[in-house]
Amino acid sequence: MRRGDRLFEIIEILRRASGPISADSIGAKLEVTKRTVYRDIAALMAQRVPIRGEAGVGYVLDPGFHMPPLMLTADEIEAAVLGAQWVGTRGEADLAQAAASLIAKIAAVVPDDARGIFVEPATSVAPVGSPPEVLSAADIRVAIRQRHKIALTYQGSTGSQTRRTIWPILIGYRDAGRIIAAWCELRHGFRYFRTDRIARAQVLPDMIPRRMDLLRSEWRAAMDAERKRHA
Repeated sequence: MRRGDRLFEIIEILRRASGPISADSIGAKLEVTKRTVYRDIAALMAQRVPIRGEAGVGYVLDPGFHMPPLMLTADEIEAAVLGAQWVGTRGEADLAQAAASLIAKIAAVVPDDARGIFVEPATSVAPVGSPPEVLSAADIRVAIRQRHKIALTYQGSTGSQTRRTIWPILIGYRDAGRIIAAWCELRHGFRYFRTDRIARAQVLPDMIPRRMDLLRSEWRAAMDAERKRHA
């Protein structure tokens, strides 16, 4: 859990508590150490969140405290809604559901005078059909997050097929399909793979033997060099 999310959760735990709650109890709920809770409480108090108490006794959130409203301009709200609409029509089921949840969460916290944007949005996105895929985009995203290699049989533009083992870096969403950016062990270089040209695929238990941030930096450098060559 990211620290910002954890700080929010601590406030919610204190808000729901009927009396003082100890750092041990908070830590158990968030699955973090007591020392981490002490640091987070200190950070919240430094931000003037009205928390009373001390280590070894328990903490109480003063009544009447409210998180500040999400301060977004109308253009920022519409940008967020448009992006979520795009994901909702082009992402797989779990991303589409997350996009709908995101819109609902934003609508719940924006000021009252901005909620009309959600009732009658000024933007929309035309739906598209899902591309044919033997490996779902959800599985690819998990492989990227967990740094797993993917074995696949890939069909080139001429129709010939090759077997590849790739180190997926990111998946790009397009209106008409998806593309995987990856290091290809067969070609010993960075390549792009259209998901609709993948005939067979399997996420392997083998781990990518590189840090993902370094691999992405190398990919960006390679793409920059490629663009300069064709400029």
